[in-house]
Amino acid sequence: MSTKVFTFKGGIHPPHHKKQTEKLSIENAVEPKFVVIPLSQHIGAPCDPLVQVGDKVKVGQKIGDSKAFVSAPVHASISGSVKSIGLHITTGGSKVNCITIESDGLFEVHESVKPKGNIEDLSKEEILAIIKEAGMTGMGGAGFPTHVKLSPPKDKTIDTIILNGAECEPFLTADHRIMLEKPEQIVEGAKAIMKAVGVEKCYIAIEKNKPDAIETMRKAISGVNGLEVVPLEAKYPQGDEKRMINAVTGREVPSGGLPMDVGCIVDNVGTIATIGNVFLTGMPLVQRVTTVTGSAIKNPKNLYIRIGTLFKDIIEQCGGFSEEPGKIINGGPMMGIVQYTTEVPAIKGTSGILVLNKKDAKVPEASNCIRCGKCVDACPVHLQPFMISRQAILNNFEEAEKYYAADCIECGSCSFVCPAKRPLVETIRLAKKEVISKRKKA
Repeated sequence: MSTKVFTFKGGIHPPHHKKQTEKLSIENAVEPKFVVIPLSQHIGAPCDPLVQVGDKVKVGQKIGDSKAFVSAPVHASISGSVKSIGLHITTGGSKVNCITIESDGLFEVHESVKPKGNIEDLSKEEILAIIKEAGMTGMGGAGFPTHVKLSPPKDKTIDTIILNGAECEPFLTADHRIMLEKPEQIVEGAKAIMKAVGVEKCYIAIEKNKPDAIETMRKAISGVNGLEVVPLEAKYPQGDEKRMINAVTGREVPSGGLPMDVGCIVDNVGTIATIGNVFLTGMPLVQRVTTVTGSAIKNPKNLYIRIGTLFKDIIEQCGGFSEEPGKIINGGPMMGIVQYTTEVPAIKGTSGILVLNKKDAKVPEASNCIRCGKCVDACPVHLQPFMISRQAILNNFEEAEKYYAADCIECGSCSFVCPAKRPLVETIRLAKKEVISKRKKA
């Protein structure tokens, strides 16, 4: 049992704002009358529809898939009739192909949904195939297909898996509640991915401000070989996978590199719990835990929602708005994406729906940079945010690249500490986009 508290250099300590929901048990959301399921909820190739308008579908039935390796299938989260297949606005801000299903109120489960048996009796290949068929993607927000992450090239030797239970993003408590209420699913999922990758060591990394989760998970792994809970300092962005690798193992992922370059794989505890549920019940990724909170939400909750449920319906289950909203965010306040409508569907990566009132959402007026260096001290990637931002504002993206703009993780730490209230992360994001676009063209 580790007594050391792990951390990384840099980072910030924003207010947690978790008290509204951290003690609230997960509630099953009201079953939606219809869902809008995007055929692209992940990094990689979008899915093609496997159903047609008018078809009857059941819960857990695969309704979209792709032949591409970097992709993940999608499944019906309710039973009913396919009403339409076409473009619909999604949380990313663009319109993508979606399948709209109208509920029949029966919630019939598809015949393919069956427990997968003992993990000990399954081969690595069978485990990976089950994870892929379940439509598993990273549920912390990134949406990277899990079977791809668990299939590193042969020249990359993986010896360590880290389960990310930090949940350092303010307001969000979904992962915290999953660790408290579904620890057996996390353990089952951990066993599955450890066997799939052939790894004997798996750390469950949890910030020390969640002592109940640390205790619960330590009890859950008692007697299970290879699993260890490690406490982390409560610091943002502790949940970034490269920061977590550095904190837990001391290894440093090189510039432009991936966790597998230093022998590690990092997965969110919500993702792993869902994988555990796949093996225990056979149900693919059709539901997820989402924190609905913020200063303009009447009754904040941790809800177990169906993928494809519209934000407006989820917010309505929480009593609606307590006052006129100033900002609606998919995710948390630091790295979430602002929404201009509540007509967007919750996707696999919707860890939170944050609604702020106009006072909390107000953007402060920026002034000139005073060269204080606070952004440099805070940057967990050890960049010079004020210099990258300056080059971006001047449209000098070649110069921005020299300052490693592409290495920015867009955590927002620099903007948070800036006394001049400069739009650092927004301008750096622009530079990063231009640099990556130029590399792709080259």
